[in-house]
Amino acid sequence: MNANNSPPPQWVKSSYSTDNGGACIEWAPGHAATSGVVPVRDSKNPQGPILNLSVGAFAGLVALARSAEL
Repeated sequence: MNANNSPPPQWVKSSYSTDNGGACIEWAPGHAATSGVVPVRDSKNPQGPILNLSVGAFAGLVALARSAEL
């Protein structure tokens, strides 16, 4: 549990991530639904930093990912 006694986020890998070592991010939709803050992290470094985004900023990130030529 973290400092405010809430359970740790349940991380979900992005559907844009690949299993062959590609760019992988994870987010915690349950945490986002309850707090309004969307945590994002690098799935290859789960103990690393977490980027906390507003719902609007996360929507912009998803829109950018969808529009990018990969």
